[in-house]
Amino acid sequence: MTNTRILFAASEAAPFIKTGGLADVASALPIQLKQDGADIRVALPLYARIKAKYGMHMHHLCDFNIKLGWRNQYCGIEMLEQRGITYYFIDNEYYFGRDYVYGVFNCDEAERFGFFSKALLEMLPRIGFVPDILHLNDWQTAMAAALLKLQYEKLPLYSGIKSVLTIHNLKFQGVFDRGFCDELLSLGEPAFNIKKLEFYGSVNYLKGGLVYADKLTTVSPTYAEEIKTAFFGEGMDGVLRERAEDTRGILNGIDTVSFDPRTDAALHTNYYPGNMQGKTLCKAALQSELGLEANPYVPIAAIVSRLTGQKGLDLVERVLDEIMQLPIQLVVLGTGEARYENLFRFAQRRYTSRFAARIEYNDALARRIYAGADMFLMPSLFEPCGLTQMIAMRYGAIPIVRETGGLKDSVKPFNRYENTGNGYSFANYNAHELLYAIRQATEDYHNAPLWNGLMARAMAEDFSWKASAAEYMRLYDGLKE
Repeated sequence: MTNTRILFAASEAAPFIKTGGLADVASALPIQLKQDGADIRVALPLYARIKAKYGMHMHHLCDFNIKLGWRNQYCGIEMLEQRGITYYFIDNEYYFGRDYVYGVFNCDEAERFGFFSKALLEMLPRIGFVPDILHLNDWQTAMAAALLKLQYEKLPLYSGIKSVLTIHNLKFQGVFDRGFCDELLSLGEPAFNIKKLEFYGSVNYLKGGLVYADKLTTVSPTYAEEIKTAFFGEGMDGVLRERAEDTRGILNGIDTVSFDPRTDAALHTNYYPGNMQGKTLCKAALQSELGLEANPYVPIAAIVSRLTGQKGLDLVERVLDEIMQLPIQLVVLGTGEARYENLFRFAQRRYTSRFAARIEYNDALARRIYAGADMFLMPSLFEPCGLTQMIAMRYGAIPIVRETGGLKDSVKPFNRYENTGNGYSFANYNAHELLYAIRQATEDYHNAPLWNGLMARAMAEDFSWKASAAEYMRLYDGLKE
């Protein structure tokens, strides 16, 4: 079924604003859905950084006031078309004209994204677009599902709208003061009980979406199952078990046009599966750029990540000295917790010419690392989907991952007897299982036919959005029936 009308709402989307993987999804998935015949529009807050860079290209569509408790707040809708997609930017200088995207978790964040959630619904009769599906993403938009069910659905314009909520990371839920949210969103006393929005005496924005959205999705099939358990459920496992029949795990894709070693302008030399000489040159260029020993025979293992505990960096810390006793070079790019930033800075001083740490966000360097690295480490404690392991495989860097979430769904363990698989994995959250996997990969690296086969299978994987977008279309069509 085509011609499905979708309003895709997110708190960030590339290239306008990006702090994490959500921005990549909110950029690439709508483009694929549009190509598949959907009439899809995207709604974002008009942050100061977006206005500064793109404001002059936008068209002012309309403005109106939104009632938030006793407040009567201005809401402007600016429109921009890019790559065939219509974007609506929700403008309010007080909420979004700041020098940051997300602030601390306090009542101000509740008000900012409560306003955004309400604006998504209030703008519909004013923009000439009423969707069949309101596709929401994470806690910043989740309350729109609750508002739709509790306040708007009884109005004729909204009665046919169905909502879908995608959980990108269950850990972040938007938990705020109950009294403030009650006054702010006027949802009324019946909404605040343990079966609805109440969460240990507070209001949980994400829970509003988990309870009231018509369908739920996660960003990988394995994560959809994991979050029904207490360990991964972040206090929401009971709700998610109740909504199990309405929950589907759909593996994220990547933008295979942008992430393509054949055409990527950030690389020293482009290459492709039929001509891999360029990857050898990229490795030499990376060693030179980062001050590593120029040695084509030593494998480079890379970490490109937020430097947080979720990413399994405590496992790396535990066996770092043992890793560096192997014939290997290690590269780290990212920012995050001071503990890990300092760990990797110290390691660079200790293992001169064998370890390089760049504590920064640098997209171009990340691409050169994917191209120059032989292996890619991602030993996450949990990983809803993960995109970087897919990007690494596209560039011929073999992933070494823990079997969790989207890592388990995208990385097939190497089987040397059947000569199958596209990477290395380990099951338990254990530093020495990680070390064993790295040691095995380091040994296999020197078996050229074996390693070339691994690279060929990894680069042949189709991580485009085409298959995933088709699953979303089936989900939307099912809601329309």
